[in-house]
Amino acid sequence: MPDIKHILQQITALSDIPDPSVLKRLIDELRVTEKAPVLANEKVQALIDTLHQHPEYADGLTSFVLKLIIQYRQIALYTDTGIMSDESFFSSLRRLIGHRFLPLLPQDDSVVDLVGYLFDHASDERWLANIEKDKWNKLVELLKVEDNHLHLVATAKNSILNAIIILSYRISGIGLHPDLMESYPQILNYSASFVAQNQEAVLFVNQYRQAHELDTLTDVTPDHEVDAAPLLVMLEQCEDIVATVRKRIYKTGISIRLTNMMLRLDQSLQRMRILTELVTDDDHKRDCAIIELVQTLITTAQRRYSIGYLIDNNTKLLSRKVTDNASRVGEHYISTDEAGYRKMFKKASIGGLVIAFMATIKILAYHLALAPMGKAFINSMIYGLGFVFIHIIHGTVATKQPAMTAAAIASTISDGSGKKSHQLTKLSELVVDILRTQFIAIMGNVMVAIPVALMISFAWLQYNGVPMVDDTKAASLLHDLDPFRSLALPHAAIAGVYLFLAGLIAGYYDNLAVYNRIGARIHRHWLLQRLLPKSWLQRLGVFVEANLGAIMGNFLFGVFLGSTATIGYLFGLPIDIRHIAFASANLAHGLFNLSTSELSWSLILVSILGVALIGIVNLMVSFSLALFVALRSKEVRFFEWGRLTRLIFGHAISHPSDFFWPRQKPMKYARIDSRGHMIFDDSSIHQGAAPLPNNYVVRRLSDVKISPESIQAHAKSEKANLDIHYDNQPKSSETSFDASGVNYEGRATHTSVPKRVIDLDDGLNDEELNSQPYSDNIQYDKTSKTPATSSDNISDSTAGNKEADSKTTGEAKNPLPKPKKPPKLPN
Repeated sequence: MPDIKHILQQITALSDIPDPSVLKRLIDELRVTEKAPVLANEKVQALIDTLHQHPEYADGLTSFVLKLIIQYRQIALYTDTGIMSDESFFSSLRRLIGHRFLPLLPQDDSVVDLVGYLFDHASDERWLANIEKDKWNKLVELLKVEDNHLHLVATAKNSILNAIIILSYRISGIGLHPDLMESYPQILNYSASFVAQNQEAVLFVNQYRQAHELDTLTDVTPDHEVDAAPLLVMLEQCEDIVATVRKRIYKTGISIRLTNMMLRLDQSLQRMRILTELVTDDDHKRDCAIIELVQTLITTAQRRYSIGYLIDNNTKLLSRKVTDNASRVGEHYISTDEAGYRKMFKKASIGGLVIAFMATIKILAYHLALAPMGKAFINSMIYGLGFVFIHIIHGTVATKQPAMTAAAIASTISDGSGKKSHQLTKLSELVVDILRTQFIAIMGNVMVAIPVALMISFAWLQYNGVPMVDDTKAASLLHDLDPFRSLALPHAAIAGVYLFLAGLIAGYYDNLAVYNRIGARIHRHWLLQRLLPKSWLQRLGVFVEANLGAIMGNFLFGVFLGSTATIGYLFGLPIDIRHIAFASANLAHGLFNLSTSELSWSLILVSILGVALIGIVNLMVSFSLALFVALRSKEVRFFEWGRLTRLIFGHAISHPSDFFWPRQKPMKYARIDSRGHMIFDDSSIHQGAAPLPNNYVVRRLSDVKISPESIQAHAKSEKANLDIHYDNQPKSSETSFDASGVNYEGRATHTSVPKRVIDLDDGLNDEELNSQPYSDNIQYDKTSKTPATSSDNISDSTAGNKEADSKTTGEAKNPLPKPKKPPKLPN
């Protein structure tokens, strides 16, 4: 395109004095609407062709961008952009609301503000996402740096290396944070990983600076590249620790603060890995890292002042908090085999029996002369206490979607469950199992509630001689079920929202009970200790901790149902609720007590149709919301929903009976058993493993051994050196073995394993250590979770070693020049 060629000529001419407005012209020329992905790829291809035909333009664009970028602060770009902030939600909200009234001042030296100026359209993020990945790769490959511009690369690399050090210290701080240690005390045994990654990061950065002579603002190509494998191995071990903590959340619970902290730790580890790949000699990994950073920067620039994105991000934290800690006992609504199918029908029948009496009591309470708030209270207690009673006697209410269901859905699309296509296929099969389970739960409620309600109305008539309700009330009950002449279906949707909220509430209180250790605190309550025997108090604590979520979810669900009509009356809103179980009981009462003169087949059929449609709306609304939260917690993109829907409809066409009757061969899921219970992995529990002594003191932190998982992950890389080598260390003729006697490095050919000891001054006297002698090098074996004692003696670092180490630190001899003041961006 002639316009692109002309703009590239201007950029090349102004490469020594870069002007952001010229680069903005190029971006404006490439910009298309988000609905034109083909045109977007055509324009990028035209840019690639022009740069390929005119290499001088590629060199000019590269030097232009480098000279422009180094005038801005880069370290904050690498360490903060795209990483969750530790600022609270309400503080961020107040700041953004204040920005609406009095705009925040832009930071002239911020790269984010520069990108916000260049990409100033709201649709930029979306049309850039339509560009094919191979075109991004080709574009980055063309932007090579000439030798006369290596000083620019050296400046950029210095910023990247500084960012690696900053992130390394942040990772150490978060990994050893008191909140994380309190939630998972065993992390003290892994603390060497967080310390060692910092040591490896400092060592890698100093060696890289020295090898490439970055302190003199040159970027020479060394004879041997600095190996980043030890640092990457330590980062992987830190990621393994985070994964272990996540697997134990169902035991320990989690708070919003800790959820935020774990997410920032994940993002910081990933960012540190990307920055390390930016400075390595692997061209492919470096180009991919550049593309990812650019996309993150554009996204951040677009959303930095968005209140909607702030709310969106924090609701992701809430959904992750709920789905990470599923209900451990509570109610389970997934069955994959015939045995679970029959058990669900039995539990639903118990619920239908109680619901028939609850509906009767609610109808009778209608005649009480109470103020509106009094009616709301009575109805709320009928619903709430009734639902709690159903749970205590092991019954169930149809269409409820507790946090267990959301966690089960999320488990099928976890990071370790395979490719996305395989995950969505498994997810569609799980949806079929959930819908079938909900179907039999509805049938259990309805098939028992209707005959029991008929028997109650009949017994009332026989005992009192008059109908339980008059013709007007009976006609009103049937009118409320009419899907055509009443608001039955919108009211059913409102009940579906409440069903979904009840599941979230159950998950929240289950997490609260575990995180705050409610059961143990009940055992220590001074008044209960005086009133109850010890065995009763023990059972009470176990019951409350195991069922607090289900009890609170059911009770508050009842409060929602009982107070909605009153709230609508007070505010003049046409809102109410319709639930299929109560609708079926009201159907029986209305048909039995309505006079024969007003009863007709059309009324009966319309009322039955209304009950069926109310159940469908209840189920679809509550289930779709639970599914949305589960997918949101795992950040599944919206466009994948279409494919998921097609998979479900395809299953309905090919095997419709699976939605109503168990399959002949039940599906098997990695983390869900046949009754819908989550299968939790607890990697800290192994048979025959000896626990660490209780009085074990971390005196010295030696090199953390490489876990078998890390070895397998890096075995395919020819350049990866799995052994961590240091300069100036004593040689050893012995090979490191784990507690089971297996060579820890996984190779029997090793004859020497270098070791490095890091002395930490813990302020304790030697005679105060009453555990294993601190002279023994105690290392925690990640595979068997047992202490492995090395036969090597720990030796203190000598002054000669310190002197030798100081020579390899690559201290800067010449101070780096201050960057020029960046050009002022137009308002």
